[in-house]
Parts: sequence; structure tokens; C-alpha cells
Amino acid sequence: MARETQLEAFLKEVEGLWPMAKGSLAEIAKPCIRPSCPACRRGEKHPAFIFTYRKAGKQRCLYVPRELVGPLRRALDGGRWVESRMSEIGAALVFAHRQRR
Repeated sequence: MARETQLEAFLKEVEGLWPMAKGSLAEIAKPCIRPSCPACRRGEKHPAFIFTYRKAGKQRCLYVPRELVGPLRRALDGGRWVESRMSEIGAALVFAHRQRR
């Protein structure tokens, strides 16, 4: 397959996965900020989601609104696919170079 054709195929696959993200999503339980919350007074905690990522080599976390959990999971899946595909492409470059020698 020609280089341009490979690039076009890759870009078409990537376009279908947009948006993409790198990081992790975790569900946690935490108390809320309302002082009179009956659940918190009973020791129960509320579910919440946290997105963890790296910025400038440091780990960062953001709370994720519930309505964004589904789209963020899809973005993370897309990001993992791109990472995996990039590794495959790197290995293919090495193997192609070896065959040419």
C-alpha cells in the first residue's frame, strides 16, 4: 500500500474516533458540601467521577459531570486505539527497513 494511501486510511479511522483523550476515568465516593445532607450524616457518600491526566509531567485530576462520562469514555477508548495503532506503525517501520536491507 502506498504511503499516501496508508496515511489517508489512518486519518479516516482517526476522524471517526474524534474526540480522543488520554488519561483515566474513575468512579469514586465522596461526601457532598451540603452541611445538612442526610446521606452524608449517615456516613454514606455520593458517587462522582474523576478524570486523571498528565500535564507537564504532573498528574492532574478533574471532576467530570455525569452527562460527560459516556462521551469521555468513548474519547478514552479512541485515544487508546490511536496509541496502539502508533505502536503498530512504529514496529512496521522497523520491519520494513529490515526487509529493504
